[in-house]
Amino acid sequence: MNDLWTAAVAATTAPEPAPAPAEHPGWVSEPETSDDTLREATGRGWDEWVAIIDAGPARGLGHTQIADWVKAETDIVSWWWAQNVTVGYERITGLRLPGQMKDGTFTVSRSRSLQSADASLTYEDQALLEASLPQARITRTSKAGVKTPRFTLADAASAAPLGQVTFTVDPTTKGQRLTVTHEKLPGLGACEPWKAFWSAWLAAR
Repeated sequence: MNDLWTAAVAATTAPEPAPAPAEHPGWVSEPETSDDTLREATGRGWDEWVAIIDAGPARGLGHTQIADWVKAETDIVSWWWAQNVTVGYERITGLRLPGQMKDGTFTVSRSRSLQSADASLTYEDQALLEASLPQARITRTSKAGVKTPRFTLADAASAAPLGQVTFTVDPTTKGQRLTVTHEKLPGLGACEPWKAFWSAWLAAR
């Protein structure tokens, strides 16, 4: 895991490379929902929705305002699909890249089902958590006992800040599911390396 940590730290602290172009001509990045699925649910494909939003007063507004306009001024079937169309529009036009939050930072998450009777011990025991992340300097910023504790993360060797991490445990039929969410990443290029690291970290639990 040391190599994965080193790669993730480097991707977080290095200058951000330009994102790879989308396969569709004129798109900055691909939306998560396929054109066929969107058309089946809303009656329109992505090119049609982009044209509608570009032609309307929602152009240039923030995410919530665009979604409100889509829901109020079109025949969209639900608020959920208004949100989906808005996020897809933001990705296609470059207003928001995959994993990007409203503040411009990026978030990734990984989860794994565990047989442990109490997966929260993974993060509630500070010594155990630090032992599982020897390359990191991890500091708790939330109160003890909350459902989703929050930590700041830094590289132990360089002290470079690496964002924030939350842990969530949810019950499953056979045990519990532990989800790690890594927030406040500075760029898209840091996302895949951290996905790889946290996947390996969870696999070792």
